[in-house]
Amino acid sequence: MTFLKKMENEVLIADGAMGTLLYSYGTDSCFEELNLSAPSQIQNIHQAYVTAGADLIQTNTYAANYLKLKRYGLEETVKEINTAGVRIAKAAAQADTYVLGTIGGNRGINPLSIPIEEIKRSFREQLYCLLLEGVDGLLLETYYDLEELEAVLSIARKETEIPIIAQVSLQESGILQDQTSVKDAFERLENHGADIVGLNCRLGPHHMLETLEQVPLPQHTYLSAYPNASLPAYIDGRIQYEEDVDYFRKSARPFLQQGIRLLGGCCGTTPNHIRAFAEELKQAVPIVSKTVRHPAIKVKDHPIIVNRTDKPLQELAKHQRSIIVELDPPRKLNTAKFFEGAKALKEAGIDALTLADNSLATPRVANEALAHLVKTDLNLRPLVHIACRDRNIIGLQSHLMGLHTLGIHDILAVTGDPARVGNFPGASSVFDVSSFELIEMIQQFNKGLSPTGNDLGQKTIFSVGAAFNPHVKALEKSVHRLEKKIRYGADYFISQPIFSEEQLLKIHEATKHLSAPIYIGIMPLTSSKNAEYLHHEVPGIKIDQVIRTRMASYSDNPQAAEIEGIAIAKSLIDTAMELFNGIYLITPFLRYQLTVELASYVHSKDQQSRRENHVQTNTH
Repeated sequence: MTFLKKMENEVLIADGAMGTLLYSYGTDSCFEELNLSAPSQIQNIHQAYVTAGADLIQTNTYAANYLKLKRYGLEETVKEINTAGVRIAKAAAQADTYVLGTIGGNRGINPLSIPIEEIKRSFREQLYCLLLEGVDGLLLETYYDLEELEAVLSIARKETEIPIIAQVSLQESGILQDQTSVKDAFERLENHGADIVGLNCRLGPHHMLETLEQVPLPQHTYLSAYPNASLPAYIDGRIQYEEDVDYFRKSARPFLQQGIRLLGGCCGTTPNHIRAFAEELKQAVPIVSKTVRHPAIKVKDHPIIVNRTDKPLQELAKHQRSIIVELDPPRKLNTAKFFEGAKALKEAGIDALTLADNSLATPRVANEALAHLVKTDLNLRPLVHIACRDRNIIGLQSHLMGLHTLGIHDILAVTGDPARVGNFPGASSVFDVSSFELIEMIQQFNKGLSPTGNDLGQKTIFSVGAAFNPHVKALEKSVHRLEKKIRYGADYFISQPIFSEEQLLKIHEATKHLSAPIYIGIMPLTSSKNAEYLHHEVPGIKIDQVIRTRMASYSDNPQAAEIEGIAIAKSLIDTAMELFNGIYLITPFLRYQLTVELASYVHSKDQQSRRENHVQTNTH
């Protein structure tokens, strides 16, 4: 008899957590790999759940797919790990125990982080491994992204007739992160062929029950719930969950009253939690009707829209000459020279001052603090860089809200140099998101929504720049990245410094089809040593041998070398201005006099061009 048949008249008990239980025992690596290296440990956990009263146990294969195993260099062991996972679970099962092949979700709060086609390929490989070992059913669990779950569920339904459980994870009570209600999500999963639909992970019994109160009994499927033990706490360097088993016991009957026919546990639960469920619901009869609590109808406020008083940088660069200048925040607390430079550049008529975010992974005065002072004290537009390296996804969202609150609306989203290149090589590089996902997050803010779909109360008005590195062997690959960044929401691009007129022509030809304008990077060289260092040691910068030879000829004359560096930069500006509206000047070593001179040069060239055009027009 299949467990679906049994569920017609019974409430079945599933097992609890595997990963967090292993973690509590001291394991902090790939839990699924233990199917190969410590099979007896996994089997003992399965047996503990069976002894506690679990009717169904799930294989230790939640993250045993190509995409997740690749993080550990184990992507070639998908078959071995999944095969072992099923065999271990079957060895632990009793005659009346059902074994579920478990496949977890891949996407988190950034739905575009993994293309759906990659997910499908990875899913098929794992699915076939589980099916070949003869599992009694499939458990698709911890899916935050409904598109992903629908896609893999459709594949599984076409490949097998065994029962399939499809479970979503909530960001908040009642809704998924894309604002789909749980009721609607369950109906969609039912239409895609799920036999059981439910909730797991993220939340404890309280919020799951609150959500289930809004869900009617499905017509053709059953309901499941696998709550977490609690919200996790971080104690003495370890993540810990509450162990109040009696609280779980008291929630068993309320789950029954909400129509649950399969009840298990997720993060933080143990065999003791499952025993409490099993004892409380022994011989329980499933309900066949329930009263649905309809949530109070909320009149959703339209997010407040804040209007800009200046043109976004992409609009400037599309229609007229625009100059932005990078002036690095200082490494020390004395900011006098920085503000001298900012004031001089303001007087030189630049459109924005760009401030890097701890460039080369070296700590500097926080760019948002300097940006606020530049804006309020000098009335100069700041362009703030945000690196994915230094902030997790919580910090990034908080940072964006802070910048909006300060009235800073121009952002450059960058990945950031890895920590190992800086003067704290042992520091952690966060990289919760890539620059693509950060761009997407910022554009979500511009819709008035957080990445989890929560209403922010206001629509931000960020203009989002992205980095362009043309110093690659195949320029077309770099251009493909620009196209991808545009799809994610990039409004314009800022290039790494260019040191060749020939390369400028190639860049123009390769990017002229793009809808987003490009600010071309120009950086005055200060010496031969400076040129050699940039070329050989700074990621993303390459300098022509011709230029390096010119600088080398003045290696014994610092003043002449600086003059030559300015001359090279002006020559590059001449070519860049013929091809692009946007000019991005990079200030070396806070020597702002150099970029002031170059900014003035750009303006003078523009004025000369306008005069010549005026003369030609009058002549004709």
